[in-house]
Amino acid sequence: MLNSLLEPIARVNPVELVPRMDAQGYKSGEVGRRRDWIEMKTGCRLTHVGSYSIPSELMRGNIENPIGVAQTPLGVAGPLLIQGSYARGNYYVPMATTEGALVRSYERGMVTLTRAGGVSARVYADENRVSPVFLFDDVDSAHDFVGNLPDEFEAIRAEAESTTGHGKLLRIECHPIGREVIVNFCYFTADAHGMNMIVKATERACRLIVSQTRARGFYLFSGFSSEKRASGSLLAGGKGKKVTAGALIGKTLVRSYLHTSPDRLADMWRHTVLGHLQANAIGYNGHYANGLAAIFIACGQDVANIANSAVGITNFEVTDDGDLYASVTVPSLTVATVGGGTGLGTSRECLEMIGCAGDGHARKFAEIVAASLLAGELSMAGAIASAEFVEAHETYGRNRPAEMMLDDER
Repeated sequence: MLNSLLEPIARVNPVELVPRMDAQGYKSGEVGRRRDWIEMKTGCRLTHVGSYSIPSELMRGNIENPIGVAQTPLGVAGPLLIQGSYARGNYYVPMATTEGALVRSYERGMVTLTRAGGVSARVYADENRVSPVFLFDDVDSAHDFVGNLPDEFEAIRAEAESTTGHGKLLRIECHPIGREVIVNFCYFTADAHGMNMIVKATERACRLIVSQTRARGFYLFSGFSSEKRASGSLLAGGKGKKVTAGALIGKTLVRSYLHTSPDRLADMWRHTVLGHLQANAIGYNGHYANGLAAIFIACGQDVANIANSAVGITNFEVTDDGDLYASVTVPSLTVATVGGGTGLGTSRECLEMIGCAGDGHARKFAEIVAASLLAGELSMAGAIASAEFVEAHETYGRNRPAEMMLDDER
C-alpha cells in the first residue's frame, strides 16, 4: 500500500534524496540504515565502508549523511631529526597515501637529513585572513574609506572579537580597486585553523563598518584571501604559518644516500626552474603536494588547504666547500592541532605519534611538516639527478598483488 502511494511522487520528482533521519542521523543504527539504503540503491556492498572504530556520534560537525569511513593505507617515515624552535628531536612521521614509493622516498630524505645533523626549522608568521570587499558609489568615497578605516581599528577589533574567545584581530589592510575596496582582516587563531571562527568575526565587523561608513554593502568573500586556492599573493605569507626548513648536507652523504652530487643537484635545480618559469608556476617545488596530502590525511587536516599550502620555494645551493645547502620556504601552511578532524580516531593518534595533539602544538606541527617537505624534495631531486626515478617507482610504486604473492611464496 505504501509503495503504491509513493509511486506518483516518484514519477513527479525522480530525485531521491539520501534519508536524513534524525538531524543527519549520527547514531550507529541510523548510519547503518543509511548505508543499507545506499547498498539497495546502488547494488554495491559496502563492507569496508561500514567497518570503523570512530563512534559515529563523534562525526557530527565533520560530515553530513554519514555511511561509514574511507580507509587509506598509513605508513610511517623516519627518523627525522629536527632542530626547530618548537620541534626538537627525532620524529617518525605518519603518512596516509595510496601512492607507492612515496613513503620510501620521504624516508630516504629524512634519513639523509638526520645523518647530516638534522634540519633547522623556523616559524616566521602565524595568522589567517578573511578578505571581504566593500562597495561604494564612486572612487572618492572609496578613497575616503581607505584613509579613515585605520582610525577605527580598535572598534572594529572589539566587534570582531566579541564573537570568539580565541581569535585575535591583528590588523586590517586595505586594497582599493576602482570604487571597491578589499579589506584583509588578519587574525591569530592559536592552534586551530579557525576559518569558520574568523569568518563569523569578520561578518560581524563588516556590518559595523557598513553602518558607520559610506559603504553601500559588502560581500564577505572577495577571493583575495586565497583560501584553498593557489595564488601569487601566498608567497608573501599571511595565510597560515610561514615556515622555513634548511640543512647542510656534506658531499659524501649526498653521494651515499642520494646517489648524486651537490653540483648535479644544483644543476638540475637551475634547469627545472626554467621549466617552472615557462609554465608560469607560482613558486618552485618538486612535490610539496605529495607530502602535504599524506600528512594532512593522516593527521585530520582540512585536505583542501593543500591548494594554498603547496605554494612555496625549494632552493639547492652548493657551498664554497662543495657541500649542499637545501631549504624549503612554505609561506602559507595551514595546519591545526585542535578542532576540525584533529580529534577523530586515527587523526588524534597520528598527531600523538609526533607529539602534536591538542593545544600548544600547531607551530611544532608546522615545523615538522616543513622539515618533512624538505626530505621529500631532496629524495625526488636525487632520483631525477641520478636517473633512478623510474626504477624506484617500478620497485616500490606499482600495485601488482598477484606478482608480490608469488614472490612471497618463493
